[in-house]
Amino acid sequence: MKETEIHNQRMAKLTFASVYPHYIAKVQSKGRTIEELHQIIYWLTGFDQKMLLHLIDENVTFETFFQNAHLNKKCGIDQRV
Repeated sequence: MKETEIHNQRMAKLTFASVYPHYIAKVQSKGRTIEELHQIIYWLTGFDQKMLLHLIDENVTFETFFQNAHLNKKCGIDQRV
């Protein structure tokens, strides 16, 4: 998918809670566990399970999610959303 400003804005407005079930389905379809998903999210963002569930309950957008993350520098992700 080609990255455009409109695409980036649309993605930033999505809530993490709306996408999280899809992450779970994907990892489970690959034979992985929710715990492994949480380990990867923690490695990427610094959010432990308690904080992750809080962010889901608060229905934060991806923009807010990544603004609050402490991104692992080894992942090579640009912090702009």
